[in-house]
Amino acid sequence: MLDARIIVGNAADSLAKIDAGSVRTCVTSPPYWGLRDYGNDGQLGQEATPQEFVENLCKVFDEVWRVLADDGTVWVNIGDSYFPHGGSRGNKTPAGDSLRGRENNYQPAPKLSAGDANLKQKDLVGIPWRFAFAMQDRGWYLRQDIIWAKPNPMPESVTDRCTKSHEYVFLFSKQPKYFFDSVSIREPLAESSLGRLAQDVKNQVGSTRANAGAKSNGNMKALGDPEGGRNKRSVWNVNVAKYKGAHFAVYPPALIEPCIKAGSAEGDTVLDPFSGSGTTGEVALQNGRNYLGIELNPDYAALSEKRISDAIGLMGKVLVS
Repeated sequence: MLDARIIVGNAADSLAKIDAGSVRTCVTSPPYWGLRDYGNDGQLGQEATPQEFVENLCKVFDEVWRVLADDGTVWVNIGDSYFPHGGSRGNKTPAGDSLRGRENNYQPAPKLSAGDANLKQKDLVGIPWRFAFAMQDRGWYLRQDIIWAKPNPMPESVTDRCTKSHEYVFLFSKQPKYFFDSVSIREPLAESSLGRLAQDVKNQVGSTRANAGAKSNGNMKALGDPEGGRNKRSVWNVNVAKYKGAHFAVYPPALIEPCIKAGSAEGDTVLDPFSGSGTTGEVALQNGRNYLGIELNPDYAALSEKRISDAIGLMGKVLVS
């Protein structure tokens, strides 16, 4: 029987109460810096400077390190924003850049500061890479920067840059060797690769069986397994999700399903310290994993409880504490 537990509280404080090494993988999307005020004391994203935000976010992942298995992985979807014109999180730059990002609703908030980042009006802040490098400095292995390419990005009215249509998913590990089920997320071979493979086998007709077998097997390994597919690429084309609930920053299930499949086995526990509307929990349970979520906002915790309960059905239980 599968279990889902949602803890209502601050991420770092709540993680400190979780047993060490008890989760196999962490899949999450933290609040973005300066994009939205969720109206909760102690929330991330309302720090005055990008340095403060990155430091507070890394403190959460210090606790994730402790509860993560030694061969575990962390997958973090994190977006960026432009430095505000006039210093208010609700304002737009003259070129139309908005701090709203993928949020549909947001609250005006106190003045932001560049801190020691030397940010100028209209600068892209670079939060994802500031965070990634800070995680490296704390001992994490930065294994990959996965590009979430959005075929249906949010429209923008800017005319002095391209429309933003991607975000990052960073893959981190505690060790140089870690659990990673690459077979479970293989992609179909491209038609061109299948054609080359078929032509190669055809060209071997007339050779000795032994030589033909050895050569065609070598080519097959180079091209991939026609039935099993090829190793998953690092650019993932996934449509932006639409969710009718009260939470406005929802990543699509199709984006994180490969993370959960590659980062854990059936029966393992998947962690999301910023549980939000419960997308990670829903996908984890649908794939035979247990779920541990942490959510600061009790309204969102209640929302995700129903969503996860619907996903798990009679196959398990959901506990909110």
